[in-house]
Amino acid sequence: MAEPPVIVQKFGGTSVSDRERRGRVAEIVQRSIDEGMRVVVVVSAPGRAGDPYATDTLLRLCGEEGGSVPGRESDLLVACGEIISSVLVAARLRSLGLPARAFTGPQAGIETDGTHGDAKILRVDPAPLRAAIAEGVVPVVAGFQGGTPQGDLATLGRGGSDTSAAALGAALGATFVDIFTDVDGVKTADPRVVPEARTITELDYDELFQMAEAGAKVVHPRAVEIARQARVPLRVRSTFADDEGTLVGGMRVVDLWQSRRPERSIVGVTDRADIGEVVVQTPIGEKRSAIEAGIFGALAKQGISADMISVSPGRVAFIVDLAKLQAAGEALEALGLPCSLRDDVAKVAIVGSAIAGLPGVMATLVSGLVGAGVEILSTSDSHSSIACLVPAKSRVDAVRALHRQFHLS
Repeated sequence: MAEPPVIVQKFGGTSVSDRERRGRVAEIVQRSIDEGMRVVVVVSAPGRAGDPYATDTLLRLCGEEGGSVPGRESDLLVACGEIISSVLVAARLRSLGLPARAFTGPQAGIETDGTHGDAKILRVDPAPLRAAIAEGVVPVVAGFQGGTPQGDLATLGRGGSDTSAAALGAALGATFVDIFTDVDGVKTADPRVVPEARTITELDYDELFQMAEAGAKVVHPRAVEIARQARVPLRVRSTFADDEGTLVGGMRVVDLWQSRRPERSIVGVTDRADIGEVVVQTPIGEKRSAIEAGIFGALAKQGISADMISVSPGRVAFIVDLAKLQAAGEALEALGLPCSLRDDVAKVAIVGSAIAGLPGVMATLVSGLVGAGVEILSTSDSHSSIACLVPAKSRVDAVRALHRQFHLS
């Protein structure tokens, strides 16, 4: 007789922020068990910045004491938020008569490297959770964290609870990983920018990855990549509604390649305002390639990732996270390379898995932006996305124009 399927259900900070909302979480878990599922729960720290145990609040505590706080100790502090959530949610489940047990990330078998604050998962030992499931227990795992080979706690960086859930789902061979949040799925655009944005019912992994990389904040791109590699479907759903949400990694209902037209091949528009542009003036000559390699080597040493890279004779341009902009400038100045920094730019992108090589997409994009009076500073493209750098003041106009232009409402 086949064992009941395992699903992993991750609940974000707003879903566990108070007793009433934790009650809703318990109802969802109970319903899934009633439907014949074996459930593993992963939780984020409760609430958002300003709430007592939210990650940003705990990080601010470090700064209030003055002096520097080593990454190891900072991780010890911020990991407490998720641990608090795991204990409270487990208690709520037990109050409904469901056997439940709280686990830290290391107790759940998550092993990471030693990069405190942005650790990478090295491996997941599913044995502790398998043993709990076999006992009929619902494991409630503190997301965002794991244990280093040296026995320290390490946190996984922004979106780390999504990553925890995907990694556990992969290790357990889960039927689904549910990402429960405060929206009812992945939208065609940020609904705060485009109120008429609709929920996308189905995406492939690459589309969601590109949307997450380009600014959509519903699921962390690292989690999408883990799910894609393990072929574990994701479902992005609302804690507070019974909608189906967005299915990621299932069979696409419509074969977009059979109806490839620019207005039907785009699934969403994303935007990022938290970026800055770096433009480096480089000499033209035999040493050009070595200098260009030196630029990106210097950034790598500082842990700075570059995007929208444009290399031409005498000029290298790229964007970085806004928080890293000054550090990027300083790293290049140390090489003796003159550069200019801009913090008044934004990145806007269209995403769709069927756009590669499709005539008319770029023309449609440019027409929409020019018609809205948006200046295009630079562009870059991949197999499933086209990104534009625009003035920050034009970001909202650009997103709305592209949403209209590609008929996404």
